[in-house]
Amino acid sequence: MGHYVDSEVGALRTVLLHRPGPELKRLTPRNNDSLLFDAIPWVGRAQEEHDAFAQALRDRGVEVLYLGELLAKTLAIPEARGKAVAGVLADERLGQTLRGAVESHLADLDGEALAAVLMAGLSHDELRSGRGLAYTMMNRHDFVIDPLPNLLFTRDSSVWIGGQVAVTSLAMPARRRETALTGLIYAHHPRFVGTERLYHPGLESVEGGDVLLLAPGVVAVGVGERTTPAGAERLARRIFEGGLAHTVLAVPIAQERATMHLDTVCTMVDVDAVVMYPNIADTLVAYTLTADGVEPRVTGPEPFLTAAAKAMQIDVLRVIDTGLDPVTAEREQWDDGNNTLAIAPRVCVAYERNVETNERLMGAGIEVIAISGSELGSGRGGPRCMSCPISREPSAVSGAPA
Repeated sequence: MGHYVDSEVGALRTVLLHRPGPELKRLTPRNNDSLLFDAIPWVGRAQEEHDAFAQALRDRGVEVLYLGELLAKTLAIPEARGKAVAGVLADERLGQTLRGAVESHLADLDGEALAAVLMAGLSHDELRSGRGLAYTMMNRHDFVIDPLPNLLFTRDSSVWIGGQVAVTSLAMPARRRETALTGLIYAHHPRFVGTERLYHPGLESVEGGDVLLLAPGVVAVGVGERTTPAGAERLARRIFEGGLAHTVLAVPIAQERATMHLDTVCTMVDVDAVVMYPNIADTLVAYTLTADGVEPRVTGPEPFLTAAAKAMQIDVLRVIDTGLDPVTAEREQWDDGNNTLAIAPRVCVAYERNVETNERLMGAGIEVIAISGSELGSGRGGPRCMSCPISREPSAVSGAPA
């Protein structure tokens, strides 16, 4: 099947989601910080909200794939299963005795049950066959296999650029195993066999929430808490080597929780328009990378909006003027008001609670499909964070090299 993405706003055809499950029930006041959640979500309500999100996409003709279902089918393939188990057993915390007990436990699980354990984790008390010093000295609430509650945010662990997929290199220890599962799906699931790989885990840190496909041939990469300058440079090299773009914009963002990714402050809602956190609209800059033999050529910095318009070969990249006072702007940015998912030009999905941002979007001619996110947002992510586009209609607008 054809999988291809060359923009943020081409009509969305296929998307990868992860319906929140038992992994969210692992969150407690003791571990939610280390697992990168700001609150303990009401899991049943989070599932209801996510189901409504998925249905809103289906109602617009989008094919929804679920990561958990793809993983279960992938793990029915012996080679994939072997790699998945080996990855878990490589955890140096286990020690030889406990490693053997974990291996025996996993060997008894079918593909669906193994997928569930790899996503939701395995606690000390659940491993009845546990033994050895490492197991004995564990707290009964500790995890032998850590849960992955951030799987909900499928945008970060992979991103499609053209017909290739970048399986990313996640910065935070709590999330690194996510890419092992995503990578297995792309390598072994029948739907994706033969897909060219643009990036790999273990390289310099790059996360999908920092990657915006501004136009065919133009990619913006946020550099901040989660994506390093070295990661942005290596991704740019590979993009140029693959002929997937002519310009990559490296965009510095503040290294803090509220602005962990570029898409927390800026997302596209039309072929020439973005919604952007107003407190940074005038200060955001970009370094421009272009193909120039072996080494990418770096120029700048210059204002992001100027650099983007030049690369996209348009007169101006429009900013939807949210017109918010500083306090409201800060509140709605924290609630992912700028983290919209475009499903077509001038049509986006957004959290309903960001009332003023959504009103400004609608006033600018953008159709807003408002969804509830009171529980989904506890992990700091909006509709774009929760979705990995796998196929979009090719954009009618094509940026050309300057």
